[in-house]
Amino acid sequence: MADEVNKTAFLEIQGRMIELTGKLKQVQNQMRTKEGEKKRAFLTLEELNQLPDDTNTYKSIGTLQKFVLEPKSVLVNEQEQKLKDSESAIGSLQSSKEYMEKQLAEVENNLRELLQQDPGLARQIMSMSV
Repeated sequence: MADEVNKTAFLEIQGRMIELTGKLKQVQNQMRTKEGEKKRAFLTLEELNQLPDDTNTYKSIGTLQKFVLEPKSVLVNEQEQKLKDSESAIGSLQSSKEYMEKQLAEVENNLRELLQQDPGLARQIMSMSV
């Protein structure tokens, strides 16, 4: 009876660990994407700042590579907003990442405790994975 309870607990912990690991990887990927967006906005701003203020610039629209003539100030404002949005998103994702890492550590701790309580379960798991 205790064996079944421990096996069930192990399967639940294992499922939670897999779920958290997947979510953590997803958040890390989102962070990488936002970092790239932030870097692009920063570099674009650097290039725009080198131009005279009365310069008209072209802005890419959509994926069809159509361009629209815009004053420099419009593009600067858009890039500054993208930079702020990216920084905000990165901060939020960092908080999520830290929370998930804490949850994952807690689940790993629960798994460790379960395996210490039932060495037989640990042997069964090891024999299944070989």
